[in-house]
Amino acid sequence: MTTENRGPQEAAGPDDLHLEKFLPYRLSVLSNRVSNAIAQAYGARFDLTIPAWRVMAILGRFPDLSAAELVEQTAMDKVAISRAVSSLLKNDYITRSEDPADRRRQVLNLSELGREVYERIVPLAQRYERDLMASLTDEERRQLDSIIEKLMDRAQAWAESGLMD
Repeated sequence: MTTENRGPQEAAGPDDLHLEKFLPYRLSVLSNRVSNAIAQAYGARFDLTIPAWRVMAILGRFPDLSAAELVEQTAMDKVAISRAVSSLLKNDYITRSEDPADRRRQVLNLSELGREVYERIVPLAQRYERDLMASLTDEERRQLDSIIEKLMDRAQAWAESGLMD
């Protein structure tokens, strides 16, 4: 039987990946859609990419991080962090300085301009989050938070143990 002659049930074998139902894919699409919507609000106005904003958001919450710590904190790839840091330094949104306790370590922080931009974007991002979460009941929000925490813990355990290699 050729592929064209198969019915809907026969078209895919039991081991085929149904991408539209595959959780990692769905989470990625959701993340991209939300991030892109928020980025439209700040991207052109502040000359920021999504990775650059993520770096600023982390530094706004956790100052004095190295690039390696940003990679760990965001789970973003080193190249994306490096490009974001370069762009942010060029735009004077962040500063890089020597850690007085360890002169080999370079720490990153929001500059005065970066702090101003951060404080303008945070309310926009929070407004998008509130609007997105308004589609859920209070109970659904609590459940979602609990589920995300469990999934994050499991994914972290995989990363630490190499379990899925």
